[in-house]
Amino acid sequence: MGRTRSWVAPLLVAACLSTPAWSQQAPALLYTQPLAPAAVTAVQEKLRQAGAYTGRADGVWGPDSQAALERFQSTRGLVTSTQLNPATAATLGLSPSELLAAGPGAGPAPGTPAAIATEPLNPAAVRNIQTRLKALDFYRGEVDGIWGASTQSAIERFQQGRGLQATGQMNPVTAREMGLDAANLAAPIR
Repeated sequence: MGRTRSWVAPLLVAACLSTPAWSQQAPALLYTQPLAPAAVTAVQEKLRQAGAYTGRADGVWGPDSQAALERFQSTRGLVTSTQLNPATAATLGLSPSELLAAGPGAGPAPGTPAAIATEPLNPAAVRNIQTRLKALDFYRGEVDGIWGASTQSAIERFQQGRGLQATGQMNPVTAREMGLDAANLAAPIR
């Protein structure tokens, strides 16, 4: 198969060990960050060793890589999804910290798998996101620092409006497009 890049990126979803009380009523917000080509290569190589991937481990996440991930999950009794989750990574023998340690290098290509940090965003960061979305007329709810369906929907609408992958989750590109500090979402808005 060709090396066509897929715009659907799997996510490495790391589980939170402690969940604050404010996030128990709504889904946790997780912060995404693209995996470097070296990390994508490691995932592809592990999928190849497991017999799920027949392509070249080249660091380009395309339809063949995505299909291999889903095949691997299905044959191992894992939740089949577009996401590289902790259970899948562990079954492949990969740790999230190793994948993130591969570093961004020159920057991953669009469509590469993404990793998610292990902790949900704090209320100050959520307030900044809500404030910015409100100023941009994407959010009509209360700026309360509580992540909920209306905040997530507003992010998704914002992403659609900017031609970004509409995941409803924060990532560095979305943060920058919103005018927020991608490295510190809780930083005061300029």
